[in-house]
Amino acid sequence: MSGPAPENTIEVQQLVKAYAGVTAVNGISFTVRRGEVVGFLGPNGAGKSTTMRILTGFLPATSGFVSVCGVPVASRPEDVKRHIGYMPENNPLPEDVRVSEYLAFRGRLKELSGKRLRTRIDTVVELCDLKRIRHRIIGKLSKGMRQRVGIAEAVLAEPDLLIMDEPTIGLDPHQIIMIRDLIIGLRGRMSVIISSHILPEIEATCDRVIIINQGRLVASGSPDDLRHEFLGRANYRVEVAGETELLRGALAALRPGLALDTVDGPDAQGFTTYEVACPDSDDLGEPLVHALAATPGLRLRACARTEASLEHVFLAATRRSWDATLEDKKPGQKT
Repeated sequence: MSGPAPENTIEVQQLVKAYAGVTAVNGISFTVRRGEVVGFLGPNGAGKSTTMRILTGFLPATSGFVSVCGVPVASRPEDVKRHIGYMPENNPLPEDVRVSEYLAFRGRLKELSGKRLRTRIDTVVELCDLKRIRHRIIGKLSKGMRQRVGIAEAVLAEPDLLIMDEPTIGLDPHQIIMIRDLIIGLRGRMSVIISSHILPEIEATCDRVIIINQGRLVASGSPDDLRHEFLGRANYRVEVAGETELLRGALAALRPGLALDTVDGPDAQGFTTYEVACPDSDDLGEPLVHALAATPGLRLRACARTEASLEHVFLAATRRSWDATLEDKKPGQKT
């Protein structure tokens, strides 16, 4: 008799993978909670694909512990695969079979049969909006529709964990939005871990982000938490008419340390768009409006706080890890 489902779908502790003396994954630890959507990010060669292959049981670890739904991957890889749906990058779908035929074939491989198989096919066809093309040949489908078929196959057996590698690569903006909505619709039904280089999509779909670099974990948290940790400042975009030096003086009087960059302009009405960066995350919106409006020679048309993108967070996190590596490698220091 099985016990209750564990709170964490994925448990990774001190995972290491080395190839011929080269360490691809170097002691990373993280968890993914039940029903959580997590983005898994890193530069090329950071160890993302290696980690995902270990999670799915296709690649053994050198050391460390990995479990999926409480099942240890190292000793029970076949049992682990029953909990996982996997959608690889450039999913190799067969060209000459119909969507429904392919889903039926894959369902039988996943140990589904009879009424349950038919019910699950109907369910994923509805979930992935494939009803109109379920009897069409896969080779005649668009890239976006093929991606939907890949997702339908991955969730066919109701896995506890869905792993997706670059699910929106090569899609047009309309197709990307459809896949994004589909992923968001899976939240709470299963845990989802997504590896992607399209950072706006990660930010739009994921509850939490894990960033690795050089095989090490360098950041983990919600996009807002990581913005605060790695950037720790507030940015404001203002549209002002008047001399730039007057603007600099008003900012210096408001608070020392405010940085000013020109973004665009001046336009036909004489307004220039500037970016004002505060060295901390304090809310300066109202004081900034009052200071600029009260400065003779300046006319304020707009002021809005802007959020740093996940791309800025990613660059800051990986840069910090590179800097730490260079510091460790200074002459005279132990390695």
